[in-house]
Amino acid sequence: MKTILVVDDDSAIRELLAEELQEEGYRVLTVDNARDALKIVETDPALDLVVLDIRMPGMDGLEALPRILGTKEHLKVILHTAYSIYKESFMSWAADAYIVKSSDFSELKSKIRELLGE
Repeated sequence: MKTILVVDDDSAIRELLAEELQEEGYRVLTVDNARDALKIVETDPALDLVVLDIRMPGMDGLEALPRILGTKEHLKVILHTAYSIYKESFMSWAADAYIVKSSDFSELKSKIRELLGE
């Protein structure tokens, strides 16, 4: 079973996405900030992919991204944000995908399947 970490400060999005991904057969971990995400990346050897929000209090997703990849360089990361403006930021280029949030998670789920080789 593949493990996905969802990092988003919006509890409704976090819970809905976790439910959707669990229905797809994934083990899902959730946190509401980048610092806790980094702890999981460092300690969970089963982690396969991170769905990472950009705008969060404290450390944002673009700050966390190089730290995540510095810890596990082969870990797949999808930036999942409500803002398309960050797509042009060179910091976002290190991610495996950039998806603008939508009430329809089909694009995100399709990208997850693709990145996990399913």
